[in-house]
Amino acid sequence: MASQDRVTDVYGPGTYTDKAFVPVPEDTSRIFRLIASQTPGFTQDEAILSKVKFTGEDYPVIPGPIKATSVAAALHAMCGVIADEILTLRGLKDDNRKITVNTTHSAIWFGCVATAYLNGDDVLSMAAQKKLGDILQDWEQGWTDTPLKYRATALYPTKNPETWYSFHGSMNAKPVLESIGINPNANVSTNEEAANLIAEHTKKYSPEELEMNNLLNGFCGSICFTPEQWRNSTMGKSLAAHPLVNVKKQTHAVPTPPIAFPPLNPHDPRPLAGIKVVELTRVIAGPEIGTILASFGADVIRLNAPFLPDINIMQLSLNAGKRTSTVDLRNASDRQHLDALLADADVFIQGFRPGKMKKFGLGVEELLEMAGKRGKGIVYVSENCYGPDGYYKERPGWQQIGDAAAGSAYVTGRALEITQGLQKHEAVLPSLPISDMSTGVLGAVGAMLALRERATKGGSWEVLASLTGVNAYALREDVGLYPLQTVKECQERFQWGEMRGSHHVLDLLVTVWKGWKKVLGHYLEEQSGWYQSFEGSAFGGKKLSVLKPVPQIEGAEGARWLTPSVPYGAEKLEGMSWL
Repeated sequence: MASQDRVTDVYGPGTYTDKAFVPVPEDTSRIFRLIASQTPGFTQDEAILSKVKFTGEDYPVIPGPIKATSVAAALHAMCGVIADEILTLRGLKDDNRKITVNTTHSAIWFGCVATAYLNGDDVLSMAAQKKLGDILQDWEQGWTDTPLKYRATALYPTKNPETWYSFHGSMNAKPVLESIGINPNANVSTNEEAANLIAEHTKKYSPEELEMNNLLNGFCGSICFTPEQWRNSTMGKSLAAHPLVNVKKQTHAVPTPPIAFPPLNPHDPRPLAGIKVVELTRVIAGPEIGTILASFGADVIRLNAPFLPDINIMQLSLNAGKRTSTVDLRNASDRQHLDALLADADVFIQGFRPGKMKKFGLGVEELLEMAGKRGKGIVYVSENCYGPDGYYKERPGWQQIGDAAAGSAYVTGRALEITQGLQKHEAVLPSLPISDMSTGVLGAVGAMLALRERATKGGSWEVLASLTGVNAYALREDVGLYPLQTVKECQERFQWGEMRGSHHVLDLLVTVWKGWKKVLGHYLEEQSGWYQSFEGSAFGGKKLSVLKPVPQIEGAEGARWLTPSVPYGAEKLEGMSWL
């Protein structure tokens, strides 16, 4: 779509809005080819690209003007294309094999952590009724056990009435609240009271003062920039210099020969069967990378740090197809067992900010050295907030930080101002863990592309996936935003509830889920065909049903999990070995 087909600044400075609405599957096909054309190493063969078919509802099914569904669906399709190429490399060439991606499935996949079932009961309702406490291991360490802790991760006004700030408790809200003068044990009984108290304090500071407070204390946070402000910043320009799918051969490493995929197992002919993956991640984006690779057949061992909190409900969906354990990198015995796994690993996924793994001898250079000594290249996958370089490179960050930095929260707020009468200048998070989930599939695309390249060209490869990067991409001129009328029609169709800056992303997820239940309830039914079910899970022995992987490959064993999710740290590290 040419620039003359767009209107500027409808949703604020630096926004580009389509003049005419294009049905979601059709527009997604365009965006798929756009990302494909901008991705070094990805096929440009139209015969292969045309294998992809997009289906789904014509109209958007999530709030707001951002085409997050189409960007994510395009990335899912890219996973499918690379899977098809790997099947060809493994001796299963089929020129007629088709890859189908349903864009509505892609949208609901953003909320997959809330769409699982246990013995026929949806887990979101079970969570609201506090019925999951006896089923899930508790890894949360009380990070949201008071209203103040819960509301410590949200967007708030500042001394500058035109600029809001992404305040983030980072799963340890006490010191963050104290840093702006709030007693974390204050007598606050409701979420609304907590949000009002936090807002009273953030309004005492300018955005720049809040930013400096975070830098001095090592906290997370970000100014809610407009897309134009981010794009024109030095950090925005640094990130924009990299392709969205960022895969680089490590040409300075010891050369290693091509590593062919292992012979296909007739009992498991999925594209990545036999690939060994070590995953050191937490929460959503990093674990989603491993979950997708597991769906394509990889043997994924997920390792949590036993002293870091994680989110209980995500054990149900983001551990699908994996084996899990824990590792304390400060413990010599744990390191010995981890090094034994890495010695034969094909992929290493880490979800911590740059420099953190190097401290423990697990940085990219250290693993390249290991790969050179063993004579087999490795794929090193990093997921972080701000990307591979620039002066924000080593800053901590989460989904909400990427949403604020790139301009997504600003744009969402402007859309709600117009469609729901939200107060002027209020920033609001996109309504689901969109950038987390999108970064997950982005990392999976990169990992699969790197594995294909390693099989044909040899060497080791680094993959970089950024929360802010995937946010910024969806706001580009060549992607475009939905027209205002389309956003209003979506609001009228789903009757979305109130969305505010002070709402936690989990609140917003519930708001969207309620709209889906009213309009798309048939998609969410356990027997809809959109779910993969497992009898007798590790969660109280209950039947577990999770949303299927998005890309479906016709005429081949494509993406599915052979085993259900298991709790974090389900096995002892010393007993783990490759299948």
